[in-house]
Amino acid sequence: MSNHFPTPKGSGSSRIGRSALLAGALIASIAGGGLYALSSDTPDRIDSPAKDATSKTLEGARLAPFDLVQTTVTREGTKLVFVERVSGKAGASTPTPSGKLAGSGVFSYVWPTSLDPSVVGFEGKTGTLALAATSHPDFDDTPHYDENGDGDPKNDGNLWHSHWVVLTPDESCGPGALKVRDIQSGTTPKLPATWPGLPIFIDSPGYEPELTGNSIRVDVPLKDMGFPSTFQFDGVTAALRVNDSVHNPLLCVVDVFDIASRTLTLPGKVDAGGATARR
Repeated sequence: MSNHFPTPKGSGSSRIGRSALLAGALIASIAGGGLYALSSDTPDRIDSPAKDATSKTLEGARLAPFDLVQTTVTREGTKLVFVERVSGKAGASTPTPSGKLAGSGVFSYVWPTSLDPSVVGFEGKTGTLALAATSHPDFDDTPHYDENGDGDPKNDGNLWHSHWVVLTPDESCGPGALKVRDIQSGTTPKLPATWPGLPIFIDSPGYEPELTGNSIRVDVPLKDMGFPSTFQFDGVTAALRVNDSVHNPLLCVVDVFDIASRTLTLPGKVDAGGATARR
């Protein structure tokens, strides 16, 4: 199995419906600011209807783990707690191994935010910062962590693990599609200390996802973020794919399973007092 990404110098087709919606909303977010009118009643979570997830490749028991029913981000003491609840068993579906890096799949639980990428160490104003929990059996992108405890930190990409990513639209991935932002050859953007060395805006911070029943939870220490007084969030489940050429665009969003708010208006709100969000 090949696990080789191109080294940056200096530092498929897309589902048009939901993918186009996702890209359009994120373009508006990048461009500037006030996308959303938050509800005045208890903005503590995003509740989503069950059984509205769709996919061009998954169905039934394989899709239920990505059918969002509730998305929250709460402040608990010195950490932020990101949670997505689904109608099936969280994390039960993972990509089918292909035996090679090119064209391989990634499944993800994602919390897009209104935070600037600079709060976790990326170059500022470069896209939409999102926390993601991912599984991808054909490669490993957490070189500093040995998730399965076997002494080899390079063979456990199939286990659910966390990333910060910066998302941007790119028509090269398909009409209205998104990608994880590429690092252009010859550029040296600011990157987090735990950047795993891939030629994309991705961080491998080592926050271990907790999967319990129908929920997936990721705890983020506030000390790891330049935490603003408030920010907004949403929930997304999706599949991504490594480009067949293993080159720019390297990692494209190819199948959006579910969006917590339906319209990606980031209705969730976290503030200094604790809190979450509601559609």
